[in-house]
Amino acid sequence: MTRSSDLDKVAPDDVVENKREETLTEIKKTNNLKEKIYEIVGHTKHSLSSVLVNPDVFNFEERDNQEEILVVARPHWITNLSWILISILMILAPALLKFIPIIKDIPTKYSSLGILVWFLLTFAIIFENFLSWYFDVFIITDKRVIDIDFNNLLDKKFSEAKLSMIQDVTSRVSGLGQTMFNYGTIHIQTAAEISYITFDKVPHPEKIIKILQLLREEKEINKGEQKE
Repeated sequence: MTRSSDLDKVAPDDVVENKREETLTEIKKTNNLKEKIYEIVGHTKHSLSSVLVNPDVFNFEERDNQEEILVVARPHWITNLSWILISILMILAPALLKFIPIIKDIPTKYSSLGILVWFLLTFAIIFENFLSWYFDVFIITDKRVIDIDFNNLLDKKFSEAKLSMIQDVTSRVSGLGQTMFNYGTIHIQTAAEISYITFDKVPHPEKIIKILQLLREEKEINKGEQKE
């Protein structure tokens, strides 16, 4: 087959090399950004952690192609304490029935059925509360911030704003519990259609704010470089 004389014009080596250099530069910038985030938060990647940095085990349906997930934050683990204690009491409750005289008069098959229903109800409460905590997340990517409010399997709210749309970020830590365990509420004011994005009970709110400030600064630097 005859080589086209215009082949070099269609795909010149210098263009390919420039694209390769641009790709390497972007990878280098991303790696540097990740290292800076590690310095702020630390290396936390456990799937059940309240804060995940550069997670490999997390994804979400609305994620764009080539979008890098930098940080995922859930409500502080201490916020689960109330429903965990209630669940433990519910699990132990059937063992206390033998101390109630009237229970002895109930036929065994009915009492067994009642205990089975009780344990199924307990499991349903544990399962729903765990899912609500696990999937109620605040996500920071290299492009935007995302708030997913997961109330139950039939109720999920998705809010997002591009990093360039963020105008102001504030946090509030109130009460003895939040002060002791260092968690609070982060308010993000945006210029997007959704003017406010709020994430409640997020651990280490001051670190999350530092990360958002870092990303906004990186965006400004990149804009300056592109103009030049």
